[in-house]
Amino acid sequence: MTKVLAVDIGGTQVKAARVDAEGRIEDSRRCATPESLEEFREMARSFVAELGGGTSAAGVGCKGIIDTVTSRVEVLPGTVHYLEGELLSEVFGLPVAADNDARVALLGERRWGAAQARENVVMLTLGTGVGGGVLSGGRLVRGAGGAGGHLGHYTVDPNGAPCICGNRGCLETVFSSRAMEAAAFDAMHRGVASVLLEGPKPPTCEQVFQAAMAGDEVAAGIVNRAREVLAGAIAGMIFVFDPEIVILGGQIVEAGEYLLAPLREAVWRRTRGLLRRDVPVVRTQLADPSGVLGAAALALENSTLS
Repeated sequence: MTKVLAVDIGGTQVKAARVDAEGRIEDSRRCATPESLEEFREMARSFVAELGGGTSAAGVGCKGIIDTVTSRVEVLPGTVHYLEGELLSEVFGLPVAADNDARVALLGERRWGAAQARENVVMLTLGTGVGGGVLSGGRLVRGAGGAGGHLGHYTVDPNGAPCICGNRGCLETVFSSRAMEAAAFDAMHRGVASVLLEGPKPPTCEQVFQAAMAGDEVAAGIVNRAREVLAGAIAGMIFVFDPEIVILGGQIVEAGEYLLAPLREAVWRRTRGLLRRDVPVVRTQLADPSGVLGAAALALENSTLS
C-alpha cells in the first residue's frame, strides 16, 4: 500500500507522520519549532530517517507563500522566517510537494473530510494566526503569485492594528489566539475586574474562552467582539466565493458550539437577504487536527499527477 511522509510546519510546533493512502497515521513525531535553519535541517533529517522508510512521496504544509513547482519558500514572516528562500526539497533531502499549510488542510478535507464531493469550499484555520484556503469550481485558488486564499489577511478594519503581513486591520489582528490574548492582557493591565486577573499573566486564548463560558464579562466581551468580526468576514467571503460550505479548523475551534452556534446564526443573518440559502459552517472532520493529513493528501495527489 502507498505510504507518504507528511510534515506540517507551524510557528510553535512541527509535526510529521507516515500516512497510508486511506489517511491512517502509522507513526508520528512532533517537536518545538527550531530557532535556526541549521537546527531545522537537523530535525528534518531525523524525521526522514525515522518516518521515511517505505514511503513513496513526501508532502509539506508551511505557512506563507510557497512555490508549488520548486518547493521554494517565497515569503514567510514570523518565527520561521529563516526558511525564506529555501527549497524544502533540499531542506528535507528528498523530493517533496509543498504548499501553504491552510491550503494543504483543505486538500485533506477534500480527500477525507468535510469537503468530499464538494466543488466550492472556503476553509479557515483559526489558531495563532488565521489561515485560509479556497476551492472554486473544483480547483484550489492559488492566484497569480501563490498568495490566493490568504483569508487571514482579509481586511476587517481599515484603520485597525498593524498586521505581520504589513497591512492593517486584517482578520487575524482581531480573531486569532494572539489577538484575543493581547485583548485580555490589555484589560488586565488596566485593572478591569475579571477572573483573568487570578490566573497566569497573560492568559492563554483557551483560558479566555473558559472564562467567557463561565460568565466572566471581560472575557465574554473579548470573545463576542472577535466572533462578530469573524462572522462579518465569513459573510464577505461567502459573497465573494459563493461556497457550498465553510469549514473551520485550528485550535480555537476546540471551543465547540460556544463559538460555532452564535457564529452560524450571525453568518446566516448577514447573508440570507441575498443568498436565500443556508451555507453550512462546520468543523473540520479530519480525525487528526495537526495538519499532517493535509500534507499527506498533497503528497498523494502529487504522486498521482506525476
